[in-house]
Amino acid sequence: MANVNSQQAHKIEGVQPVPTPARTSVDAIVASGREILEAEGIEGLTMQRIASAVGVRAPSLYKRVRNRNDLLRLVANDAAGELTARLDAAATTGDPRSDLIALARAFRTFAQSYPAAYGLLFAPLPDEARADPDWSVRASEAVLRASARLAGEADALEAARTVTAWANGFIAMELAGAFRLGGDVDRAFDYGIDHLTRAISA
Repeated sequence: MANVNSQQAHKIEGVQPVPTPARTSVDAIVASGREILEAEGIEGLTMQRIASAVGVRAPSLYKRVRNRNDLLRLVANDAAGELTARLDAAATTGDPRSDLIALARAFRTFAQSYPAAYGLLFAPLPDEARADPDWSVRASEAVLRASARLAGEADALEAARTVTAWANGFIAMELAGAFRLGGDVDRAFDYGIDHLTRAISA
């Protein structure tokens, strides 16, 4: 019996051995991915870099994530989920115009807090590396509801796209440091969304 290992001993005694705990999880991989994304950009989000961050060898990571595109998709889904939650929490005033303004501000705040995650959501990547289509639908729901009430059901999609495109363009320029003429950028954003929501009111 001295040469019987612990696993064999468990079998002899009729007790199943305790499985070795997983050294990482998809949640841990995604959390590390979000951190690396903000620190190093999309280019830094590689399988090898993630494996190192979660403390496993790269081959072990492939048991949880198929490839880099799958990794990007998982991280993008997590970012889209957080953005959706923020948008849902912002649209609570009951007034469609106030809600659209609040939604635009929440969108901008997310982008300022997580510029690389914001960039990932709108990056020209292969479909398999982008957030799942369901997330796009869910993230758009609050904007579409407010737009329908403000502009009318017939023009809801066009109004929502107009607001989203304007906000996205403003934010992209802001993050790129493109506003170089001085002045208060916060005031400019508020001015823009205020006048835009007035213009699309039915």
